[in-house]
Parts: sequence; structure tokens; C-alpha cells
Amino acid sequence: MSISHAPPGSPKPDISPMSHPGATAPEPDLEPILPSSSRRTRVPRWLRRTTGPLLLLTLWQLLSSTGVLTADVLASPGRIAQVARDLVADGSLGSAMGTSLQRVAVGLLLGTVVGTGLALVSGLFRIGEDLVDAPVQMLRTVPFVGLIPLFIIWFGIGEAPKVAIITLGVTFPLYLNVYAGIRGVDAQLIEAGESLGLSRWGLVRHVVLPGALPGAMTGLRYSLGIAWLALVFAEQINADSGIGFLMVQARDFLRTDVIVVCLIVYAFLGLLADFVVRTLERLLLQWRPTFTGR
Repeated sequence: MSISHAPPGSPKPDISPMSHPGATAPEPDLEPILPSSSRRTRVPRWLRRTTGPLLLLTLWQLLSSTGVLTADVLASPGRIAQVARDLVADGSLGSAMGTSLQRVAVGLLLGTVVGTGLALVSGLFRIGEDLVDAPVQMLRTVPFVGLIPLFIIWFGIGEAPKVAIITLGVTFPLYLNVYAGIRGVDAQLIEAGESLGLSRWGLVRHVVLPGALPGAMTGLRYSLGIAWLALVFAEQINADSGIGFLMVQARDFLRTDVIVVCLIVYAFLGLLADFVVRTLERLLLQWRPTFTGR
């Protein structure tokens, strides 16, 4: 057998693997691409969340120290911290917090009972809806702050008008959310309960009320926010104790440091109340498939 040679100067035949049918190209060595988040140093989230407030406080203190922000406009953070310590030391801040918490607790309790009771009557019974829902919808459009003069005429200038204002502010968010929760229960769940032989009270107890519980918790969170707002208005009028009373006194003497301390106390009390409600949600709503409160 003879072997033929290519003439001189002719191109050499391609003998790479790709020149043969069915051959595959060798895979190049690839380096894994790491996400940018894993390449850079991971900053703790709590540190990132506190950076903004700390920068704001630093800027605030800097403007106060340089005289750009005068004390009669807004006191410096250092001055506010000192005043807060003084108010805690002489017991005036603790006494005011106790009085304000008591007013909110009583108003929240009464508003919860009234709002939830009206929602149950309106949501569970057709005649209850006809009798209750329309008046409630009319009353909730009236600003509760505008009723303060009327409450003073009715209840005087003691604790009753303050508690009444908080109660009224709490009632309507709870009513709307509980009512919507009752009417929003899945009809298939009710049919399943009826097929299992549950009575009307059994349906209400085991199907309707648990189904309305998420709406009730949402309404409670809204009501807590409005309760603190109503407290601010209530304690600005004819009050002789409470955080609002301290603010009124500070306003008369142009004490912006005391006013800011009272506002911070209001904010922290509101956060504490919201934390309590979120804890209740984690305890009461663990049965929900979409529960993410852990």
C-alpha cells in the first residue's frame, strides 16, 4: 500500500479534534463567578440600620454646636439627653408616662369592646348590618378631634373626655377590619363546616372567628397608632398630668428640649405597643399556612 505525500508548499491537513465528525471541543477552564455580596465584607444589618439615625444625630449635634441651629428653635441632642435624665431623676417623667399609659389602656379596652361588638353584630347578622353599619360609617367620617368641645360639655374637664376621645379613635379601625374579616371568610370553608354537621354557633366559633382573626389583629395595630394620636390631642386640653401636660408646660416656657423628650417618649411607647401586638400575632396566627411572623 502506497502512502501519498502532499506536494511541497501545500497547506497541512487539519488534524484537530474538531475536524473529525462527532468530535467535541475541549472545555476551557472556567473560574466560578462569585456574587458581589460574597466577595465584599458582609456588614451586619443592625449596623446598617443604625447608621442613618447616628449620622442624623451627628449632623444635628454639629449644627447645634456651631450655632446654625439655635436652642430656641431646637435643642441639641446632648441637651435633650441631659433633660431626659433630669426628668427621670425627679420622677416627673415616670409619673407622666404612668398617667398616659393608663388613659390609653382604658380607652383601648373600651374601644376594642365597642368596635369588636359592633362588628360582630353587623358581620354575623343581616339585620345587624342594616341597623349598625350605616350609622357607624356616618360617624367614622366625622373627625374625632372635632368632637373634643362636645365631649368637654358632656363629660366635663376630667378624665372622662380624654378616655372618650381615645375610645372613639380606637373603635372605627377595629370595626372596619373585624367586619371585613368576618365577611371575607372563604365560602368553601363554611360549606365544609356545614357538611361536617356544625351548627350555626359551631361555624361562628370554629370557622368565622378564626378566619376574621387576622383582620382583627390588623385593626388592633391601626387602633394603637390612632390611640396615641388621640392621646396627644386629649392631653393638650385641660390636663393636669400626663406627657401632654409636660408638653403644654414646655410650650409655655419655650422649652424645646422637654417637648422633644416627650415626643421621643410617645414614639417609644408606640413602638412598645406595636411589639406587643406583633407578639400576639405570632402566638395566635401560627395556624395560618402563610404565617411568616417567626
